[in-house]
Amino acid sequence: MSSRLVLVLGDLFIPDRASDIPAKFKKLLTPGKIGQILCLGNLTDKETYDFLRSIAPDLQIVKGDFDVEAPNLALSKVVTHGSLRIGFTHGHSIIPPGDSDSLLIAARQMDVDVLLWGGTHRFDAYELEGKFFVNPGSATGAMSTGWWGEDEGPTPSFCLMDVRFFNASDRNLVASLMVDGQVQGDVLVLYVYQLRTDSNGVENVGVEKISFRKNGGLAS
Repeated sequence: MSSRLVLVLGDLFIPDRASDIPAKFKKLLTPGKIGQILCLGNLTDKETYDFLRSIAPDLQIVKGDFDVEAPNLALSKVVTHGSLRIGFTHGHSIIPPGDSDSLLIAARQMDVDVLLWGGTHRFDAYELEGKFFVNPGSATGAMSTGWWGEDEGPTPSFCLMDVRFFNASDRNLVASLMVDGQVQGDVLVLYVYQLRTDSNGVENVGVEKISFRKNGGLAS
């Protein structure tokens, strides 16, 4: 079984709404470990683009609603790891924004097992009708309109996906994992990193883990 670590982030809004990616996040994002980066839009500055490229040259980006200086970026893309098809889009083209039924329709149209979307600046992850949906939130905790209560604000967050998939040399193992004619195989282990501030004003990075198995559903 092969494995690849994929960084998922978006809605950075540097320098308009945030000065930088939090330092505690940057310490975790070191070159040589991450194989691919999926950016869900609103990158907005060259310095952060260069920083991400230094982490992993395989940087895939889609267009956010404020990426006005990058008109040629695609609104959505699909990458494949093993049998897992992973689609990603900023989310501003999903109507109503963040609606689960609309996201399911988009996932079906893109023919993907996993759909990543942004725009809400709030982490979310769930399984629906055999597909896995993930919103990494805003990596900088940038403010957005229309999503928050009076005393609320975004929590900086990003996701790492450990994608584990079978290759051609694993055929015997794949055959042994057949259940009712389906391979209970390729797995996506999602780690969400959130920067929270305690009552004393101290920032700490919390990590949660969720696993999704193609043809097998969700397990925390």
